[in-house]
Amino acid sequence: MNNIKATDLLRIGYEENKILGTVLQFLDNYQGTEKRKTILMTLKQIRRNPEVVPEDNPFYPLAQGVIHLQNEMEKNAIPLNESPKDFKIYGAEHIEGGALQQMQVAMKLPVAVAGALMPDAHQGYGLPIGGVLATKNTIIPYGVGVDIGCRMALSVYDMDESYFFENQSKFKRELIAQSSFGAGNGFRGKYKADHKVLENRLFNENPLLNKLKDKAWTQLGSSGGGNHFVEFGIIEFATRDDVLNIDKGSYVALLTHSGSRGFGATIAGHYTQLAKKVCQLPKEAQNLAYFDMNSTEGQEYWLAMNLAGDYASACHQIIHKKITKALGASVLATVENHHNFAWKEQWNGEEVIVHRKGATPASKDVMGIIPGSMTAPGFLVRGKGVPDAIQSASHGAGRQLSRTQAKKQINRGELKAILKDHNVTLVGAGLDEAPMAYKDIYQVMEAQKDLVDVVAKFTPKMVRMADDGSRED
Repeated sequence: MNNIKATDLLRIGYEENKILGTVLQFLDNYQGTEKRKTILMTLKQIRRNPEVVPEDNPFYPLAQGVIHLQNEMEKNAIPLNESPKDFKIYGAEHIEGGALQQMQVAMKLPVAVAGALMPDAHQGYGLPIGGVLATKNTIIPYGVGVDIGCRMALSVYDMDESYFFENQSKFKRELIAQSSFGAGNGFRGKYKADHKVLENRLFNENPLLNKLKDKAWTQLGSSGGGNHFVEFGIIEFATRDDVLNIDKGSYVALLTHSGSRGFGATIAGHYTQLAKKVCQLPKEAQNLAYFDMNSTEGQEYWLAMNLAGDYASACHQIIHKKITKALGASVLATVENHHNFAWKEQWNGEEVIVHRKGATPASKDVMGIIPGSMTAPGFLVRGKGVPDAIQSASHGAGRQLSRTQAKKQINRGELKAILKDHNVTLVGAGLDEAPMAYKDIYQVMEAQKDLVDVVAKFTPKMVRMADDGSRED
């Protein structure tokens, strides 16, 4: 007995549709003696390319059935627009072909109204990271992304830079004591934080969210894996900023980057699968399945997405409050902005849903934070509200090496050397987050100089990240 379940098939890439049911039915009747591992490898091959399964293979009938279902699904799929609208590309010379291709597919959606690609763009799932897409009365879960409401938050302290360099041991102690990183990590017992976001009525009204409430509470105030960080640095204001009421000078600042943790990831996975059931698109666009905003599913996802965004914000509030209190610091100003989200906005006189997957809102005078890497500076910016960019900007420098490539091409010695050159203290982080894995932030900022004005420059000096290679968020 192979004992392979639906969860096993979902783990290797199958989706909750007719094909999944067909595979499970085949397995119920299968009398072969192959080991479980071998069967799963064969099923993975059938998912990717059923045409290559030879006739003498016992799984050939299943492969043929999958081909038939794929053709049937393709025939009944919502047709794409073969004459899509053009979209604006910023920093095209720095953007990989995969991201461009994904954006081109997104613009073929019959609900697509406008699009733009930011200079930090790279390939993702569905909409590319760095992609901005405006749609008519529809919401795309994978247009928002897995880490719903992921954001940047900045606290500028009433401390000059000399205080930081004279007290680095204190800053490092509190950075470690007041933060928690990695997939599944959080707080237990008396260490659990509390926040009014947990009182949201949706936790009682939506069965999925109700099941996730305990996980949300445990991970409240923690950070995920991947490129999420909590860091101290020096922020430099070249001139006085009247809006923030900060004088020209250099200050110690706390900068954080993380999102809605396992709570948001589970919401994203659930509603993406549901969208694929109710919105069947051709194979090339399946990860862009969408909900009509007037549908029950669309409203459910919209509310859940907004709650995940509020939850991500609450996590940052708790982190900043704890560290600020531990340092005995006074806050001069705070700035926060999110990405991996969807907004109702006006574009060319009509209401649209703007998806910013790894893109910063940059409406006129709206403030945002665009980080570089653990050694490269980030920038506090003010949006110019450019219509061609759908009032957006990049959300960072963007990757130039995939995580796998970075681990192969960069060694620990190189990472230590660049950290030493920039006088940066690093706590945690894997080679996949090394500065060399990212694009040149100055090139990215130059490519979007028409989209934002730079208000201040933030230089990282002490960085904490997950060190277990986790990528939950």
